[in-house]
Amino acid sequence: MNRPVRTGTDPDEARARILEVAEQHFRRIGYHKTPVADIASELGMSPANVYRFFPSRDAINESICGRVLNEVAEIALAIACTNAPAVEKLDQLLTALHQHNKMTLVKEKHMHDLIAAATQENWSIIKAHTERTVTIFEAIIRAGIEAGEFEVEDAAEAARAVRSAFMQFFHPVLIEHCVQHSEDIEADLRDQIRFILKALRKRGSLEHHRQDQDSQPIHG
Repeated sequence: MNRPVRTGTDPDEARARILEVAEQHFRRIGYHKTPVADIASELGMSPANVYRFFPSRDAINESICGRVLNEVAEIALAIACTNAPAVEKLDQLLTALHQHNKMTLVKEKHMHDLIAAATQENWSIIKAHTERTVTIFEAIIRAGIEAGEFEVEDAAEAARAVRSAFMQFFHPVLIEHCVQHSEDIEADLRDQIRFILKALRKRGSLEHHRQDQDSQPIHG
């Protein structure tokens, strides 16, 4: 059923409705196969009217991409705000980022393709998301330094290094390669997280954490 949008009274509401319908189409058939005319038709408006609220089709694509990336950011922030030790939070965060991106690849392939395109084409929303993620890494690492869990001189530099070291497990193109070619991606994931934590942690406290983590099941 077409749901006309009252374009003259509430621009924010109109933009939200356009994005809602666009996202539904993107998830169902993919962003490449979704013309603006179909979005407009479902909303009972003309394509020209859609462009009153978005300067281009690319702006719609980037807005939808931002909505998906916000889901990831909310997961990251929720973990970062817990009262767990920093080493556990970083472990949980890296695991959650990987699992979320892997599930997007497997269960929401059309949205994965959108994120992959945005990453390969260097959309500004990807840069902002990357900076936000690294900032969360940095906050956890800085708290770990203050608590005596981590032993690094520069939290910001360490956060960037963590991102680089973990790239293959959450970059949309690289994770696709991992899923297709790794014999045991979960084991590879655990190995890389242990490597990262070993690089950050104070000597002498790592072995206890490793034993704790090895005793916990991996949830795929």
